[in-house]
Amino acid sequence: MVSDEQLGEGFETERPRLQRIAAHILGDADAAQDIVQQAWLRLQATEEPISNLAGWLTTATSRLCLDRLRARAPVPTESIELEARAPDPADDVVLADTVGIALQVVLDRLTPAERVAFVLHDSFGVGFESIASMLDTTSVAARKLASRARAKVRAPVRDDALADWEIVDAFMAAAREGDFSRLLQLLAPDVVVTADEAAIALGTPARLAGADEVARFFNGAAAAAFAVFVGDRPGAAWIHRGQVKVAFDFTVEAGRVRHLRFRAADDVLAGIRRRDRGSARGSAART
Repeated sequence: MVSDEQLGEGFETERPRLQRIAAHILGDADAAQDIVQQAWLRLQATEEPISNLAGWLTTATSRLCLDRLRARAPVPTESIELEARAPDPADDVVLADTVGIALQVVLDRLTPAERVAFVLHDSFGVGFESIASMLDTTSVAARKLASRARAKVRAPVRDDALADWEIVDAFMAAAREGDFSRLLQLLAPDVVVTADEAAIALGTPARLAGADEVARFFNGAAAAAFAVFVGDRPGAAWIHRGQVKVAFDFTVEAGRVRHLRFRAADDVLAGIRRRDRGSARGSAART
């Protein structure tokens, strides 16, 4: 009989691996922490004998991730919550060791079952028999799911096939991470950055021109920018001490940022609405 102390020690040993599994499957470091905590609660509550703790925890975590993926639905957000925290750079770091921005976009398009099968097998070496039990299917079906997901992931990802919000979020992530080469890829060669008078008064540049100049300005910046809607367009906003200060209004053409305008006029900021980072979910409707 395994004691509670042994279970606790075993769980803490497995926690980093479980965190990585959940983060890769969900693409969300905060949600991954929640999933791993739920797995711990399930472990504490179970009365079944556990001969393979690592395998049990992998199964529990994966099933919880699968439930979370299946339950995901657009959740309208209200106006900016002034006490909300700034984006955590760790959200991007957790995924960076195995997936890049473009690959994460593809993962988001996989079905929940495809995503679980692909991540567990290709990233963590979990066998298809184990994956099949998690997905309540056969080993052959689990293998097919992973194969189908692999084909989608390996297919070329063309930036001009991505939605505007994907380009915007990829650009902001590259800016936070200081990924200069990725910034250049996401910018049109003749990109222009402009600003309205209110934004200039706050210290934004009045004008930047050309991909190199714009990339250098944003490289390693935008750590306190949130994903928002500017009107009905996906954009970002700088929020300082709970107040929206400057909106980043993007114009995307052919998969690249063609124009970015800093906007800080009162009527513009009044219409800013939060958007789920890493997706088009959210609401531009006024409250």
